[in-house]
Formats: sequence, structure tokens, C-alpha cells
Amino acid sequence: MVEYRIRVAAPEDLDAARAVMLDTVYRDFGTGYVPRWHGDIIEPERFYLVPPRHTLLVAVHERDGTVAATAALDARGPAHPPNPRWLAERYPSGETAQLRRVYVHPEHRRRGLARRLVGELIGFARADGGYRSAYLHTDPASPGAEALWRSLGKLVHDEQPGGGQRILHFEIPLR
Repeated sequence: MVEYRIRVAAPEDLDAARAVMLDTVYRDFGTGYVPRWHGDIIEPERFYLVPPRHTLLVAVHERDGTVAATAALDARGPAHPPNPRWLAERYPSGETAQLRRVYVHPEHRRRGLARRLVGELIGFARADGGYRSAYLHTDPASPGAEALWRSLGKLVHDEQPGGGQRILHFEIPLR
């Protein structure tokens, strides 16, 4: 069985992590890179490695050292707009651990990596002590995403904005 090591991303991991993330937004989401949504993908060090309450994790394939998956957490709650005002108020910045970029490269899927990464992110949020809740949004068209998040958290909102893509919003318990 192939093993993976999960760890905080180091500067030398960022190009490979960025590749996993960009591959996901192009292949799985079909949106490609959209600057207002994906600036953190281009500058992961500024968004996730520098701020003390943020983190970026990678799952590294033990045999060949490739980055197989990513997962990030930051203290930015969902913005209004584009999200509903009540959602932004329920999950305010500074008090909300927002899970982001939980992406697994296709050849490494179905091995529990996303679940392991999320467990590490929740542990990080708990250890911080300043987060009141953990929140995320996902595109249910992403392979395996909806089933994973339903197994780990509680659906708080299901939306299909203006005929666009459907977005699901979840809360994961911290306590």
C-alpha cells in the first residue's frame, strides 16, 4: 500500500501544491483560474504560510515525494457578496476557520487523503483556541466532495446563485 505523509507545506512545496490546485480548478470545476476567487492559489505563501492563524497542508507521496493533495485553513469568513449576508454574519472573519483548497490529485483519490487532511486542519483550528466554528463551501460537482463534507459536517445552506453553479455550505464541529 502506498503511504502518504501529511505535513505543513514548506516553501519548496508551493509550486507542486499550486499545480494540484490549478489542475483541480481547470479539470474538476471547469472554471480555470479566476483572479477574484483564486488569488490564494497563485500566492499561497502570502495567504497561508505567513499569517500565524493560517496553514497550508500537503500530502506527500512517500515513494516519489510528489505532492498528492492540499488543504488550507484561514481566518477569513465567507464574503458578502457573493454569499448571503446571513452566512457572512454567522461565520465572521477572525472567529471562523475556513477550510479551503482540499484537493486531491485524481491518481491519489479514494485513499482517505482528504479526510486525513481535514482532520489535521480541524486539529490546527482547535489548537489555535480563537476559532468559534469551522466553515467551508464546495461545488457538489467535484468528485467525492459532497459525500465527504456530508460525512464530516452539517449542511447549513444549499444555493444555486443566479443560474450558476450550485454551491453547498457546511459547518464542521470544532468541539
